[in-house]
Amino acid sequence: MKFLLVRSRLIGVVLCSILSVPATNAQLIVDSLNNRPNVINTAVPFLRIAPDARAGAMGDAGLALTPDANSIFWNTAKIAFSEKQTAAAVTYTPWLRELVNDIYLASLGGYYKFNESQGLTFGLRYFSLGSITFTDASGNTLGDFNPREFCVDAGYSRKLSQYFSTGLNLGYVYSNLAQGYSVNNVPIKAGQAVKADISFFFHHPAKFGKKIKGEYNIGTSIANIGNKITYTESAENKDFLPTNLGLGGGISFEFDEYNKLTIDMDFNKLLVPTPDSSGDYKNKSTIEGIFSSFTDAPGGFQEEMREITISSGAEYWYKDLFSVRGGYFYENKYKGGRQFLTAGLGIKYNVFGLDFSYLIPTSSQKNPLDNTLRFTLYFNFDQLKGAPEEPENTNDE
Repeated sequence: MKFLLVRSRLIGVVLCSILSVPATNAQLIVDSLNNRPNVINTAVPFLRIAPDARAGAMGDAGLALTPDANSIFWNTAKIAFSEKQTAAAVTYTPWLRELVNDIYLASLGGYYKFNESQGLTFGLRYFSLGSITFTDASGNTLGDFNPREFCVDAGYSRKLSQYFSTGLNLGYVYSNLAQGYSVNNVPIKAGQAVKADISFFFHHPAKFGKKIKGEYNIGTSIANIGNKITYTESAENKDFLPTNLGLGGGISFEFDEYNKLTIDMDFNKLLVPTPDSSGDYKNKSTIEGIFSSFTDAPGGFQEEMREITISSGAEYWYKDLFSVRGGYFYENKYKGGRQFLTAGLGIKYNVFGLDFSYLIPTSSQKNPLDNTLRFTLYFNFDQLKGAPEEPENTNDE
């Protein structure tokens, strides 16, 4: 019963936010100007959950990491620099296990390079909110429901020069929170959207001293550019996708043929209007919301800076067979307050690889994200052919 109550409240909060009136937003803004939370809310927030164990173990830093099968979820442009021709990965993440035991995020990613300069990629994310029993105001059972959301992406990556590449994704988002039910006599339907991501990646070899080789990477992405989502027939009740601007940098040190260390850091900001007392921010278009998101915070520049999250992490590989990872994620306390440490391990053997990550509690106060686990299984199909051949180079540089 406790789990059902928590889930019912979770869906209730979502639906109330969909059908909310400007009066509730006015109170929120007054509070924010007195140094109280003013959190940016969007539809389908699962699109901002780190979907793989590697980045999840590095404080959710993934924009400038070396390419892998989950690159489509972070920066598709990286795939053009992959040394492998074909790879895939599947991830399972039990979510909010401190609250309930049947919410999870599952993802599938992969890519294929058809020459040295370009490749195609595919990604699927499925988010299940578990089984929920709906009741009316009198406590009578209306039925059981399984809220669920998913996103399907396809992408293309190409080198534009020896050290620089770009990537483009197109995706479809489906969000079914309570289709067939109603709130205050307002029928609820499934929300749908079409989105796009554009990304860039700069990769350059480096040398540190006389013996240490390495590389440095810079990655940037504007993700989830798409139409607003509505869960009702009303044209007024529409929510923004979690459009996001990310900028990341990383540096790797190859001390010898056995030991490699990578350090990465990402900065992210939602390109979504900050709530204000007038409620007019809800009426902005997607493009208006993107451009106004840099200057619309009621608290001015200080509040705009609070909206930037920081992800940082390190990864150590031994002989490209075993890895240890750690990281830290920071979000301002007035914008959500997520602050946590992460750790993880990775192992590769022939065709297969396995990554594991763990979110470490950093406070004596209970947090729903505490003890979050992620499990990723990788498949390197090049190994099935023996020693991989270099893809044909058709770059015109």
